Amino acid sequence: MNRDTGVKILGVVGSPRKGGNTHILVKDALDAAGRAGAETRLVMLRDQHIEGCRGCESCASSHRCVIQDDMQSLYPLILEADGLVLGSPVYFYNVSSLVKSFLERCYCLEVFDPEDRSCWVGIREALGGACAVVIAVGEQAEEQYLGHTIEAMSLPLADLGYRVVAKVKACGLWSAGAAGHDPEIGRAAAGAGELLVRTIKLRKALAAQIPEGSRGAPGGD
Repeated sequence: MNRDTGVKILGVVGSPRKGGNTHILVKDALDAAGRAGAETRLVMLRDQHIEGCRGCESCASSHRCVIQDDMQSLYPLILEADGLVLGSPVYFYNVSSLVKSFLERCYCLEVFDPEDRSCWVGIREALGGACAVVIAVGEQAEEQYLGHTIEAMSLPLADLGYRVVAKVKACGLWSAGAAGHDPEIGRAAAGAGELLVRTIKLRKALAAQIPEGSRGAPGGD
């Protein structure tokens, strides 16, 4: 994290291309978050060795993944960050394999009732919740060609305890670096980063105002 403030934001780039459109827009969001007073850190999934989930369920009791790869160094960053900016290029109407593996491996951060699999709580949710921004980058101009990319990021994050405060749909970015020449989409990513920090600050301020003894449900009949 690059500053010592009360809000920490982790940016995760799910593109195999360094300096590409996804990288540019995640960085735009992080730069805006930094200007809004947050600590920020950027992770390029292309530089990490992350296997996909094996479905072994070894994490059911320990809540830790048994696969020893670079995801182990990312778990502490995920859990300490108040916010997440997750970006993916659109690959065949969905997220990249890098993002898919990353999200699969966050499965260990959910805890299920042993008697009822429909009942679960995300560890990040139990720690007080967090907020997120998702960014989908597609080459086609029409939004329909983003396919399931936004949902493929937003739905797992929601289950993990994140409130997704902004969904940036970046369309028509065919060539590498095109996002750097599109002021409108750059502003959208920056605005999402700023909103992320403002939302987190508001949540923290509200939590600080609520007396400890009155944090249950309102009383009275």
